Amino acid sequence: MELMERPGVREAMFYQPLGDGRVRCNLCHKRCVIVPGAYGACGVRYNKDGKLYTLVYGLLTAANPDPIEKKPLMHFNPGACVFSISTVGCNFYCKFCQNWVLSQSRRDRLYGEPFEPSEVVEKALEYGCQGISYTYNEPTIFYEFMYDTAKLAKKHGLFNTMVTNGYMTEEAVREIGPYMDAATVDFKGGGNVEFYRKFIGVWDPSPIYSTILEMKRQGWWIEITNLVVPVYGDKEEDVIKLSRWIVENLGEETPFHLLRFHPEYLMSNLPPTPVETLEKLAKLAREQGLKHVYIGNVWGHPLENTYCPRCGNLVVEREGFYITKWNLGEGFTCPRCGYKLNFRGSYWGGSGRRFFYF
Repeated sequence: MELMERPGVREAMFYQPLGDGRVRCNLCHKRCVIVPGAYGACGVRYNKDGKLYTLVYGLLTAANPDPIEKKPLMHFNPGACVFSISTVGCNFYCKFCQNWVLSQSRRDRLYGEPFEPSEVVEKALEYGCQGISYTYNEPTIFYEFMYDTAKLAKKHGLFNTMVTNGYMTEEAVREIGPYMDAATVDFKGGGNVEFYRKFIGVWDPSPIYSTILEMKRQGWWIEITNLVVPVYGDKEEDVIKLSRWIVENLGEETPFHLLRFHPEYLMSNLPPTPVETLEKLAKLAREQGLKHVYIGNVWGHPLENTYCPRCGNLVVEREGFYITKWNLGEGFTCPRCGYKLNFRGSYWGGSGRRFFYF
């Protein structure tokens, strides 16, 4: 089958003609200039005779319910079920990617099951989900499908979240802004420039910060993760710098997740991140003023839980992606001291029953 006749082909958003058939893609901060017959860096956007096309519109590689804590989103609709979708492709080339089978498939390795936005929304409602999450691979590269689905989801009372590397342009954030509710922004190696250049194929990570600020202006709930890669991406000064930026720009109660690295893809020779390293970095992050610092990918660790910033009371207990004990009052207040914690949306009781929504 000819490329342009395959399922998933749709004219792209956010591109401009440059003459001689060339176009500039303005969807992510790489802003690729693409000649006719060539692909963007993501491998799923293609220039055909001076028009840019996405090749993965609705071509889904995953369509399944997840706990929202898996994203991870700990303080946004905690305990909710989200319908997770993904395609193939990515605008990053992370040598440690856990989902590399999806993210690094591109160009002549496109695959997935065709879906329409209405089918995704129907499935989400059928499974009893409260929202949709655009995740597993970088959702920026299937923006057009995410945009159409998010608009329709809103009409059916569903919220929308994305798990992203943060390299989407500000104009793309503004366009989808009214329909997106929350984002988990994934840093790697503490945002260190040399780490991004050597292990991710990104020359300049600084646009991530301006994208996050645009998300904030749009009113999105934001949680930040940082993958701690041993040896190469575990520098204390980088976590200190990132933590200070979060406090100064997003607020001291912004959830910050330090994620454990597991050997995968082109970096399977490294060991998993020592838990002691994660604990030390979590302590440093708290010392910069962050009130909710979590350790991820270490099931059963005390820093999976939420504690009251004022009195230290354990208010939400978790194991992995699941809430095992809920000890917050109405309005997300600590029952011991009355402190109102920084949560948004609904809360979920330890029995798995939804008690309250606003």
